[in-house]
Amino acid sequence: MDNAPNTPRWDSIREPLREPLARLIEGVQAQLGGHLESVIVVGSALTDDFRPGVSDINTVIVLDEHTVAALNAVASLAKSMRRSRLSAPLLMTSSYIERSRDVFGVEFLDFQLTHQTVLGDDPFAGLRFDKPDVRLQCEREFKATLVRLRQGWVAVAGDRKLVRDILVSTAKGLAPLLRAMLWLKDVERPRTMAATLKEASARFLVDLDAAMRADRWRHEKPRLSDADIESTFVAIVAAVDRLAATIDEMEL
Repeated sequence: MDNAPNTPRWDSIREPLREPLARLIEGVQAQLGGHLESVIVVGSALTDDFRPGVSDINTVIVLDEHTVAALNAVASLAKSMRRSRLSAPLLMTSSYIERSRDVFGVEFLDFQLTHQTVLGDDPFAGLRFDKPDVRLQCEREFKATLVRLRQGWVAVAGDRKLVRDILVSTAKGLAPLLRAMLWLKDVERPRTMAATLKEASARFLVDLDAAMRADRWRHEKPRLSDADIESTFVAIVAAVDRLAATIDEMEL
């Protein structure tokens, strides 16, 4: 095929990230050639939330078709990616992205807000979303989060470390949902975690201090008592319950 992308564009990409990303691109190009359409960096690697050596680097690779050969090509690079904190890329096609706007609006809105296309065409810039689809996805995700929190508490039988991990994961997962809620109300969306929680807390009258605390646990690793864990769990459940009710009642 003769439609292979041009050389990488590194503007907006931190200098230390360029070498591992270049190795990823070279490896995929070598094995897939013209089947590769785009490589996009998304998420915290492009924001002030990024912590070198700690934060993962998230990418989307757009191919002209899904094949086992493509999966094997990327899988062959897994060891190198892990060493460089490159998460396993999301593999998509342009048609998949276009046809999934109604079910992955929350995720694609977040990609659209914070992404840099380093190779090929930008598959996210021109996407449009219907507010009822995004509102429904937010409601479903908040209510599913409540189920996972309560089920997780039971499943880990109060194990402090495991409950902590559940809370950290939950806090991280709230950010794209909160940004989607802000988008639904035509409010400018922050790109960082702290600013997102602060803006959403004020706009939707919900206490998100516990979510902020749990997010800090990812990096600070404080010594936590059973009381610390339980009070944070109760507060996050209450916040998610409040958000679920808010999105359920939201008028567009």
